[in-house]
Amino acid sequence: MKKIATAILIAAAASVASADGLKSLESFMKGTQTGKADFTQTVTSPPKDGQAARTKTSSGSFEFQRPGRFKFVYKKPFEQTIVADGQTLWLYDVDLNQVTQRSQSQALGSTPAALLASAPDLSALKADFTLEAAPDADGLQWVLASPKTKDGQLKSVRVGFAGEQLAALDILDSFGQRSLIRFNGMQANAALPASTFQFKPPAGADVVKQ
Repeated sequence: MKKIATAILIAAAASVASADGLKSLESFMKGTQTGKADFTQTVTSPPKDGQAARTKTSSGSFEFQRPGRFKFVYKKPFEQTIVADGQTLWLYDVDLNQVTQRSQSQALGSTPAALLASAPDLSALKADFTLEAAPDADGLQWVLASPKTKDGQLKSVRVGFAGEQLAALDILDSFGQRSLIRFNGMQANAALPASTFQFKPPAGADVVKQ
């Protein structure tokens, strides 16, 4: 589940430009209730025993509807689907033909998914995260979000915006693993049918409840 539960520069003196990240986040929370995009995710594991850090890249599509509904469909290199329907978090591994079912309220908590889709507004987000302006980088404005609960797997998340458009998530977990998700072609307030966030385990799939 590290993809769900799986940043790091705190500006000593935030410039006017870097403060735009907080403004972009506030505008995003106020003005964007649904969205869809393609994404590319690069996961970098910390080096072990003197070896170089290992990276894995995957891609797929992402849709969300606040509060509490989202869907990640990983298409390459392995097919996986993660769906939050508002009550239950589903993880379907196509190769294993296995479905993992968890209570959404227990599974999400202070996670990147909660940051994007679960919080209904900025004040709710601030209840779970400490938000700070981070330096502009890679042509984006960034916000550093640190979970107030320190016993989870998430250490921090940088949220990147191009103007008011969500563009990237830079996630660091407590194991030192970094996940960089870049969104392409984000469509804000896209019309999404209710069926988008409905999930039914495929026939014959092994369903594991956690």
